[in-house]
Amino acid sequence: MLPYAAYLRVYEPVTAFPEPARTLWTVYADSRRRPRRIHALGVEHRDAARRLTASPADAVPERESRDAYVRRLDDMVYVCPWETRLRSWLAFERFRDMHAADVAAAFVPPPAAERATAEFERWKRSGRTLRPHILTSTWHIPLDWFVPFTRDERCLMLGTPGTGYRRSDEAPEQHAEPPVPGQGPATAAPARTLIYVTSMGEARRRVSAALPVVRENLGDGTGDVYLLSAGRLDTLGRWLEVFHPRSLVELDYGGLVHLLDDRALSADESVAEMTVALTGMERGEVELTVAMYKRLLARWRPVRALEAAN
Repeated sequence: MLPYAAYLRVYEPVTAFPEPARTLWTVYADSRRRPRRIHALGVEHRDAARRLTASPADAVPERESRDAYVRRLDDMVYVCPWETRLRSWLAFERFRDMHAADVAAAFVPPPAAERATAEFERWKRSGRTLRPHILTSTWHIPLDWFVPFTRDERCLMLGTPGTGYRRSDEAPEQHAEPPVPGQGPATAAPARTLIYVTSMGEARRRVSAALPVVRENLGDGTGDVYLLSAGRLDTLGRWLEVFHPRSLVELDYGGLVHLLDDRALSADESVAEMTVALTGMERGEVELTVAMYKRLLARWRPVRALEAAN
């Protein structure tokens, strides 16, 4: 079973990487030994579980990952590096900020924590990027993540063990991800997924257009970190601006698909509801906006509540 997390990823054209990374990623994309998309999340999860269950626990890997997610579109190779070490540093920093020192020490011994912190400080001083290609959200999808996409960019794959998958609508360059609508029980099959993919240009345009609308109607911030706000939308926009303008942006429901049965997953129209809510805000149609916003919250609040379920 995959972790209950969703992912927002940026795939940059391989030509956007400086040498020698450009050549290395080009060769990697053609390698038969790299983890294929259908197995990649599982490989990431096993690597992390191995580190965290070691004695003592290893919060951050010693070396940066040499793996990546790969897409091909119009004869171009797009690469989203895993950047496991950078993402682990950022996650561990958030973890220590959120918990008392004695609680954090129960998970990662102080010597290991101090070593990881010192290595991260050296990384920061080197001037290298602190913006990973992958953002992770556990137990829910932040509402601002739905803004860069539209309904027709949706790719749904369902299935039950031992059965094939039916192809319905096409998705951008899916070698191992044919979208498959269907009925039946939820399954932990690795191929079961819901994703959205769009161009960086469209993602930036939609976030930029939504920002003043959200700021006027919802304000810059809110006490509930799960609600939509201009502050979080602005942060998302600034993250997107870091990458090459011809990149691809992907929202992957990841392990969250296993918290929803097939019927619920097929009926999930969060992106479309966000689009309608923003349109309602812009036109001053309060009832429409409230109705869509309530539908979003009604869908995701029960999922988030499972984090505290016993």
